[in-house]
This record gives sequence, structure tokens and C-alpha cells, in this order.
Amino acid sequence: MDNIGNFVELNRSEKIWAIGSIHSNLHSFNSIKKYILKNFNLDDKLIFLGNVIGSGDNSKETLSSVIDLRFSLMSKFKLKPESIVFLRGAQEEMFSKLLQLQLAPNPTEIVEWIFEHGGNKTLSSYGFSEDEVKNIATSGTINISKWTSNLNNVLKMNPGHNQYFLSLKHAAYSCTKKILFVNRGVDISRPLSAQNDCFWWGYQNFSKLNNPYNTFCRIVRGYESEHLDKSNNSNNSVVCTLFKQPLSNKSILFGIFKENGDIIDLFENN
Repeated sequence: MDNIGNFVELNRSEKIWAIGSIHSNLHSFNSIKKYILKNFNLDDKLIFLGNVIGSGDNSKETLSSVIDLRFSLMSKFKLKPESIVFLRGAQEEMFSKLLQLQLAPNPTEIVEWIFEHGGNKTLSSYGFSEDEVKNIATSGTINISKWTSNLNNVLKMNPGHNQYFLSLKHAAYSCTKKILFVNRGVDISRPLSAQNDCFWWGYQNFSKLNNPYNTFCRIVRGYESEHLDKSNNSNNSVVCTLFKQPLSNKSILFGIFKENGDIIDLFENN
């Protein structure tokens, strides 16, 4: 997996497949996986819009299934690495913070906040208990460093998992610069190169954006904290949101797009 640069330009795309936040819903994802394997074509591209892990009980297994899909498509069509893109979501950002917990000035507060937002589920899937991690967070830098080293070693025991977290991108866009893919939002007052972390934490009133952002007439994102139904996704003239609350509904939204920003189709799986 490529780990150079934060952005991916998608070149010569017949169709661009985009999968909204999965949140470790393994059963639903495996159904989508079968559909993609059956219908994906040589010149298609595939983007995971972040939050593959977190919230559910099967983060490790879901990530393994996602990596298996990537391997299957790349083997079948001899794809280049940039044909399948993984974007950083809030869940991946939080897990990355745990991988570097020894560097945090306030590790106890960081752990508490991450656990309140679903990161405990991901750690549990890798065999770490909440109490264990909370105790480690209070035990000093040396012990925390030993724990993060152990966590990294556990990732390496699962093929492709460590590379996944190293290869996460901030955004992807078509070569036409007409369609942009992000996890949650962009600061429309700044160019892509000057964005901060609103890609995965969001931007105020982004859902109501009705004018193109620079040259992008369509922005596809994989998460929204407010409730939006499927009709809202397709009716908004600019923003297409491939996610709907609540998390407990276990729905996964995904879509197929043209590189000029047109929506070919939208799907919901649960």
C-alpha cells in the first residue's frame, strides 16, 4: 500500500465505487463485498471513505475482510495501488493516537475520550481490555511505550493491518477535479492543501453546501453525525452523504459515481 502523500488523484476511471462508514459491521460489509467482486470492472476505482473500524464488535475481522477484497481485486485486474483508496476517518485517527499514546501529554484523558467515541471496541477486537488500557495510561511513559509496542506487534500479526494505518489518505478526487471524496467534510474557505483535521472531524453546516467547492461540483463523504435519509443524500446538489444514523441500524451506504461527479447509483445494505 502506498504511504506517500495525503491525496490521491483517480485517473481514467470508468466508475468510482465509494463505501461509506462501515464501523466494523462485518456481515453487512461482506454482502457488499460479494456485490463488488461480481460487478467491478478493470477501469473502475474503489474508495473506502473512512471509519472501517470502531463502534461494532468486529473491527479486526472487518479490516481483514476489507484487505482481502483489495487483494482479490488487485490480483484479478492487475490494478495499481492507487486504484483502491483508504481514507482516514475519525475512528482511524483515534486508533492512530493510541498507537502513539506514549507521546501524548495527557494519556489518561486521551484514552477516556477515545473510549467514549468507540475506540474501545477496536482495541477489544485485538484482545485488549478497557481496564488494562486505562491502567497503562496512568503508569508512565516507559510502560505506555511497552504497551504501544505490543499493540503494533499485534497489528503486524494480522496481514495488512499495519500497512492499512500507514497508507490512509486525507482525500481523493477524479482527474477532472469534478468529484471529491472525503470522510466527513472540508473547510470550504480553504484549499485542499491547507485543510486541517476537518476531513474527519467535520465542518460547520457542511451538509447544507449548495455551491461547488472550487472545481468540485460533487463532494462524496462517508460520515455525518446528524440524521440524514437516503433521499437527502441524492437530492443535495453538491454533497452526497453515504451514511445515515443511528449507528445501531448497521446500515452501510455505498454508491457508484462518474468522474464528472454524476451519481450512477446509490445502495443501502443492512
